[in-house]
Amino acid sequence: MQRLHEAWPLDARDPGGIIRLMREHSLPDRLRSRAGALVVDNFFRAIATAGRYHPRARPERHQVEVVRNVPYLDDGAPEHLLDIYRPTTPGPWPVMLYVHGGGFRILSKDTHWVMGLGYARRGYLVFNISYRLAPRHPFPAAVADACAAYTWVARHAAAYGGDLSRFALGGESAGANLITSLTIAACYPRPEPFARAVFDTGLVPQAVLPACGIFQVSDVARFSRRRKLPRFIGDRLAEVSDSYLPETAGLPPGAIDLADPLVALERGDPPVRPLPPFFLPVGTRDPLLDDTRRMKAALDRLGVVSEAHYYPGELHAFHALVFRPNARKCWASAYAFLDRHIAR
Repeated sequence: MQRLHEAWPLDARDPGGIIRLMREHSLPDRLRSRAGALVVDNFFRAIATAGRYHPRARPERHQVEVVRNVPYLDDGAPEHLLDIYRPTTPGPWPVMLYVHGGGFRILSKDTHWVMGLGYARRGYLVFNISYRLAPRHPFPAAVADACAAYTWVARHAAAYGGDLSRFALGGESAGANLITSLTIAACYPRPEPFARAVFDTGLVPQAVLPACGIFQVSDVARFSRRRKLPRFIGDRLAEVSDSYLPETAGLPPGAIDLADPLVALERGDPPVRPLPPFFLPVGTRDPLLDDTRRMKAALDRLGVVSEAHYYPGELHAFHALVFRPNARKCWASAYAFLDRHIAR
């Protein structure tokens, strides 16, 4: 390994070099996986950091102010913080709880500032959360944290000028999984104490926007069975399942519903409270495309209003690159969806 490092040092600033190293030297699976994760993590962190320096990224230019690092659990953990993006126009404002993606393993509210700013400039009071990450904190840590943030927002949004009669959930990738699980917790009484706390708030979102979601964490091999995927992509998908949901053998039925919300909805059980409308955007070159198609079909069978938007040629989480034409179309469609389902 030392000789490999001397021949081609691993440098997060050179993702192409890391990928070539993995291919040419046939690194063991674990090392290849770690290097690939480093590429993805540093790529998104670099984009998020660089974007903050753009003049148009300053919240005050969009009549938005930001309150950073508000704890939603009083345990001092940095993962249990949220940022509040608040319009400076007169309130009260509709409320958005945003949950970031990253395969349950990487990223945070700080990498997803553009999502908070994007919805706040549209007039939403946005609560953008971090949560505990795998593999150090596997399932159900992330969804338990998202539930804790949900109950915190239910108690505190009004104090920040929020109108919870106009409440939406947003998230992408792993965050799409988590907000779908939050919606299930709000509409179905569940045995998990953290999910029951969500149900007991009585708060149900009026709109849910899960973008490019991985809606089933188990059996990620399903994506490769449908079509051959590059090894790099297959590694990333395996990381998601292996780190977030390492053990499922022997668990009772329904035990991983909040990791596999798609499977839970595909069972077709009628909700105790009506499920809200869903907005489901995804790129046609996204490896997770099939999960959005299945989610749309499951919601249709339940009689839930849903819109699936497919963006030709776009990859995973394309809408985060807000300068791209299809990203702009996606944001415009998301705003229009919110306008239809949440009174301005």
